This record gives sequence, structure tokens and C-alpha cells, in this order.
Amino acid sequence: MKIVVLDGYCANPGDFSWNELASFGELTVYDRTSHEEVIARAHDADILLTNKVILKGDTLLQLPRLKYIGILATGYNIINPEETTRRGIVVSNVPAYSTDSVAQMAFAHILNITNRVEHYADKNRKGEWSRAADFCYWDTPLHELAGKTLGIVGLGNIGCKLTQIARVFGMDVFAVTSKSSSELPEGIQKTTLDGLLAVSDVLCLTCPLTEDTREMINQQTLSKMRKGAILINTSRGPLINEADVAAALAEGKLAGYGADVMSNEPPRPDNPLLAQPNAFITPHIAWATTEARARLLHTAIDNVKAFINGTPQNVVNPI
Repeated sequence: MKIVVLDGYCANPGDFSWNELASFGELTVYDRTSHEEVIARAHDADILLTNKVILKGDTLLQLPRLKYIGILATGYNIINPEETTRRGIVVSNVPAYSTDSVAQMAFAHILNITNRVEHYADKNRKGEWSRAADFCYWDTPLHELAGKTLGIVGLGNIGCKLTQIARVFGMDVFAVTSKSSSELPEGIQKTTLDGLLAVSDVLCLTCPLTEDTREMINQQTLSKMRKGAILINTSRGPLINEADVAAALAEGKLAGYGADVMSNEPPRPDNPLLAQPNAFITPHIAWATTEARARLLHTAIDNVKAFINGTPQNVVNPI
């Protein structure tokens, strides 16, 4: 059995071992694979593991031996579920491995914007505190979270974890969710998107990217938000119109934008958000803690083992 990992570097840049996966067959691991390289590298593979390499259409036509795709992520937009089913290919993902890590990153952004930790640490490296006339100084507004309202769009695993953290900080929590009010954890109030925009001091996007949610934050929806609100996006870059958010930051409508995702990754150097001093962008690393990557690889390898044993798990396409 031939197993190929097409883009293993981000999940495992060398701090973990692929040995357990190699015990299942002949294993080849590539750090990265371009679209042009997929067919040559995967042509004889029975099993493919990948995170971002797109496996659709003509590509699948040229992979006659392929029986299993293991996605090294939760999202599976790199495949077409119905197409893989027609071709007899089982596809598994890795659900909920990064819930704690992504929620932690969301609050890292919130706290950085409210307390400006990075700003003051940088200034003090340059001697600002040493030159201060008083025992302390500040040149930005500083805010506490207690009594503020956190709005969440999408109440899955990450949204629920954000709720738990927010409640500890003393925040009120409102959410837009498909769940009924009776299904919601204690302390969450369900509302509409317009209602959420109106009440949120901090708005967190944790929903999937669909045609309904694409650019859901735009000039029109931003106009309905509180002046000085904070926007956080740790889900998908295209949930926002980046030019509109950049304009809202420049105008002072938004106090800050914290994001771990962009519409194009890596982003174009002329992306308007990169020029905004109150936009704080991390390079899609919320999922990448050592602990989360260990869970990711462990589950991905278990998925392969389950498929080989005839009992596939975490399957995302109808089989």
C-alpha cells in the first residue's frame, strides 16, 4: 500500500514522527506540493494525506488507485464530497482538534487590542518607560472586559469555548446560531445578526465560510456596529470585506481588528489591512500549537488505521 503526504510541513515541520503512519505501508512525505506536481507525486498512491492541496475534477481522474483521502484539518473544501463518493474514495477529516487553541488565540487578540500589550512592550524596548516622568504612562485607551458584550457568529465548539472564557471575564454573551434557545449553554442569549451588531462591544466570527456568510462583514453591516467595537476573525478570511474593514479602522468606526486569517494566504503585500495600525494580523497560526498539532496527527493517523481496518471514521463524504 502506497501512502503519500502531499503537504506535511505545516502540521509537522519536524518536531513529530511519521513512523506510525509508515508502519501501514510505503510512505512518502512531501513538505509542499504545487498543483503541477500533484499527479506525478500521487499517481500510484492508495492513500493521500493533505491539508491544502486541492483534489477535485481532472486531478482525481488521473489518480486511478486512490481509495482514501485524509485531510489534515477540519475543513474539507479541498474536495467535492459527492465527487469523491462517485469515485469510491473515502474522505476523513480531523474534527475539533484545535478548539482550545483557536479560542485562546481569539482572546489573545482581544486582550492585545484592549490592553495593547504588544504596543507597550515594543515602546519599552526602545526606552519609553525609562524616560517617563512618572512611575507609569499610557498613550492609548485601556479597557477592561467585565461588563462588555461579546457577540459570536456561529456557536460550534470554538464559539462555545469562547463563551466559557468570556463569562469568566464577566462579559455578557450574545450569539447568532442555528441552535434553538433551549439548546444553548447557560449564559448565552440568542439574537439576530442585526441584533448582534447593535449590542456587541467585541464581535467574534467563528462560523464556516458559505455563500451566505461570504463577506458578511461589509460596509453595510459595519455601519450597524457600535463605534469603537472590536472585530475578531479566527475562522475564514473571506467572511469579511477586507477593504471595508480597513476603511472602518481608518475612520475610527472599529477600535481594532484581530485576525488569524486573510482572504488570500499568504496575503498580497498591498492588502489594505496590512497598512492599518489597529489591524493585528497573525499568520494563520491559531491551530498550530504543539498540543493541537499533536492531536491533529494522532487523529489523522488513527483515521488511516480505521480505514485500513474497514471501519472508517470521521468520514465527511457519503459512503
